[in-house]
Amino acid sequence: MVSTHKKEKPWDTPDIDKWKIDEFKPEDNASGSSFLEESSFVTLFPKYREEYLKQVWTEVVKALKKHCIDATLNLVEGSMTVKTTRKTFDPVQILNARDLIKLLARSVPFPQAVKILQDDIACEVIKIDGYTRNKERFVKRRQRLIGPNGNTLKALELLTDCYILVQGNTVSIMGPHQGLKTLRKVVEDCMKNIHPIYNIKELMIKKELAKRPELANESWDRFLPQFKKKTVARKKPKQVKDAEAKGKKDKVYTPFPPQQMPRKVDLQIESGEFFLSKKEKRVKELQEKKKKQEDMKEARQEEKSKDYVAPDEDVRENPLLKKQKKRKHSEDEEDEEAGDEKKVKKEKKEKKEKKEKKHKKDKKSSHNEE
Repeated sequence: MVSTHKKEKPWDTPDIDKWKIDEFKPEDNASGSSFLEESSFVTLFPKYREEYLKQVWTEVVKALKKHCIDATLNLVEGSMTVKTTRKTFDPVQILNARDLIKLLARSVPFPQAVKILQDDIACEVIKIDGYTRNKERFVKRRQRLIGPNGNTLKALELLTDCYILVQGNTVSIMGPHQGLKTLRKVVEDCMKNIHPIYNIKELMIKKELAKRPELANESWDRFLPQFKKKTVARKKPKQVKDAEAKGKKDKVYTPFPPQQMPRKVDLQIESGEFFLSKKEKRVKELQEKKKKQEDMKEARQEEKSKDYVAPDEDVRENPLLKKQKKRKHSEDEEDEEAGDEKKVKKEKKEKKEKKEKKHKKDKKSSHNEE
């Protein structure tokens, strides 16, 4: 159980940096003697790294010799080995040497990998091939982590002060422990289909908030963005689309099994065919066959007769005949108009004569009365 007794210590002064890591020197080894057991680590490397490791191996040996650690390169087995010697004084450096050869095997360049021997830098190799089974999906998500022209990796490196390298099925990270923790979360989220841009936005806001000392003892939740998950409509299977196109509805669940389909014998009994003799069955089959042949013959004849049907032709009229027709039509109209005028004149004339006759009769009758 952690002690809750917070008593002031005389040596605990404000000028002491509690997070500072002092360099480990040979005089810091309390025993002053070599290790009781020899520690060694072996790492295999791929074939394509062989040429590069040959060129760099002398520099690797020099870097490890400063910490009294031996290193051997076995090209036959394709392995790198590091081990302690009698002069080794820092027990942590053998673990750093193990991480160094691990990073070299994962295609990290030597100038970057040798920084792991420093006390304030740690490393981690994250396996990302186990998050998805689909190879195409895995490649897409890995490319999403790299970003266009490696922009996503550059942004993460600037925000976390770490080095990142995506190689094959692993992601190699180097930097301070806090940065490693953040980057592991980003990598795992990306392989779980969460875009790195969300984490990058959050890291950018945190970096700006860290510059403000008045917010050191406050919660930053109100400043951080809250991203909600969107339910994206998935593609419907072809069978579902076909069913919707035909207008089929979802079947209603019933606990009872479907009705049993009738057998061939049952259908024959219903139609009465089961009780017919062999001769009658044969006659019936022949009749059905003949009827089918006749139907097919009629259908073929209809198809053949379609070829002999005359197509609709555009009737072409002579323009001269059109003019003659127009003239005749206009003459007929004029004749009709003239005939109508004659009829009107004749009717007027008849009415005038009737009036005159009536007037004469009236005059006569009045004269007789006098």
